[in-house]
Amino acid sequence: MRRNSAFATTIRSDTAPQPHWYDVLSSNPFGVIRMAHHINAIQHIPKHFSPSTYPGGLPLMQVGMTNHVQQTLTAPMLPFLGRIRTRSAVAGWGEITMRITHGLAALALTVAAIANAQTWSVAKTYPIGGEGSWDYLTVDAASHRLFVPRSTHTQIIDEDSGKVLGDVPGQKGAHGVAIVSKLNRGFITDGGGTGAIVVFDLKTYAALGSIKTVPDTDGIIYDAKSNLVLAVSGDGGTLMTFAPDIDPAAGKVTSIDLGGKPEFLAADGAGKAYVNLQDKDLVAVVDLKTKKVIARWPVAPGGSPVGMALDASTHTLVIGCRKPAMTIFMDANTGKVISSIPIGPGVDATKVDGAQAFASSADGTLAIASLKDGKLLQTVKTPLAARTMGVDTTTHRIYMPTAEMEPPATPGGRARPKPGSFMIVVVEGK
Repeated sequence: MRRNSAFATTIRSDTAPQPHWYDVLSSNPFGVIRMAHHINAIQHIPKHFSPSTYPGGLPLMQVGMTNHVQQTLTAPMLPFLGRIRTRSAVAGWGEITMRITHGLAALALTVAAIANAQTWSVAKTYPIGGEGSWDYLTVDAASHRLFVPRSTHTQIIDEDSGKVLGDVPGQKGAHGVAIVSKLNRGFITDGGGTGAIVVFDLKTYAALGSIKTVPDTDGIIYDAKSNLVLAVSGDGGTLMTFAPDIDPAAGKVTSIDLGGKPEFLAADGAGKAYVNLQDKDLVAVVDLKTKKVIARWPVAPGGSPVGMALDASTHTLVIGCRKPAMTIFMDANTGKVISSIPIGPGVDATKVDGAQAFASSADGTLAIASLKDGKLLQTVKTPLAARTMGVDTTTHRIYMPTAEMEPPATPGGRARPKPGSFMIVVVEGK
């Protein structure tokens, strides 16, 4: 956020209106807490404005903030919203000059503090059942669906009801799902056998074909800006890229050697991908245009990095490490480690939403930290083995796959999921 104490924005109504910036604030059912996610919208007011969409030239306090935000703020805080003045030109509706002074900074700080004061907890659990283990859960916020790989098949679940909507069969070792809504396509990494990526229809859930890859094809994402699907292979030590309109029968992936075993990845939307190299304790930075690794950054004091998320607004990488167990906050521009916090053992995923970062671990803990200073805010108790998650950034709910776990058959062995007990745990903040 800009730190200057005052700025002015002039809006003219003599051309077509631009996107409705005030809707971000006025259609805000979560009040001040959710407003923290959009506070920068005030600084990006469009230059052109239509009086027909802003009847009467009412000041921002009346239209843009009153509906939900003012209800949440206490009376002593209202004066800090700033001074807003309107004036009309002789020839017509004219221009509105808004001057937001020290109050904006004060409000932003107050909003951020309230957001970080949220208390998160397990709100409900969806009993799903079915056979198979699980790995990366993908949330499609637009359709409110969850895509959950289950080893030999991939389930599609309604995130609001927990109802199983469909199933894509035929995998040998499913790991992750990438969604490309504009093409009505989904992509499932299948790390079993010789390796493949299964292409399926997002409406019918029918398999459209299979792209040949390499064994242990694992983490997968879609980078909309570069229009590329990105997937990694741990055993192959590669990042694979391809266009989402690929012909599954004849198309081939482009492979980029990473010099280590990747686990998960993120893309910045500006031509770079960041990939955890678990065996090297490094993050590999890949130029998606040249298809080359351009940097390798150590994650110390962390090690064995697996979870990866990127906060685009602050250019911060949130990295879940296993040895030792901690979350690392890294500057995505320089590779500098900004801060770190201890977390539970067995981390497998990290996510960001608003001003907070999340790390889920197999010991039944969900660590929540502030993106602003990297400090631990809360540790939520979750069921054992809820080691991965997906976040719906529109509802701000977290979805964690797990199952009831049976004791190890032998001392020192691994706990096993109880057959038919698979579930989705929903975590919410209040």
